[in-house]
Amino acid sequence: MKLKQSFLLAAMIAAISATSTLAHHGTATSYDQKKTLTVKGTISQFLWRNPHTALFVAIKDEQGNTSEYAVEMWSPGLMVKQGYTRTTFKVGDQITLEVHPSLAGKPVGECLGCKLLINGKDPRNNRTEP
Repeated sequence: MKLKQSFLLAAMIAAISATSTLAHHGTATSYDQKKTLTVKGTISQFLWRNPHTALFVAIKDEQGNTSEYAVEMWSPGLMVKQGYTRTTFKVGDQITLEVHPSLAGKPVGECLGCKLLINGKDPRNNRTEP
């Protein structure tokens, strides 16, 4: 009976491990790594969470209509290593960033090490860009 229980326990651990391993995805499957899109707008929300932080930007089109663009970013740990904090992105700040757009054509992109400016400045060193 112990052998059967040990086998069942091992099978359950293997199944759980396989599920969590498959749960993580690569950005190349969701975003066009060959294209870069510049997004300009107002920060409407920033989520400091695992597995990825998320930035939401209110953007206006040529007619003045507002829509929201969602941006997937690094995990909080990697954000800190790159010089960002949970308070770097504030609601109401003006932001310009380059993203790899969604392959599905949705208003979603990823910014992993992309160029970004908040209120015209690089938030990691507070320099004004031309």
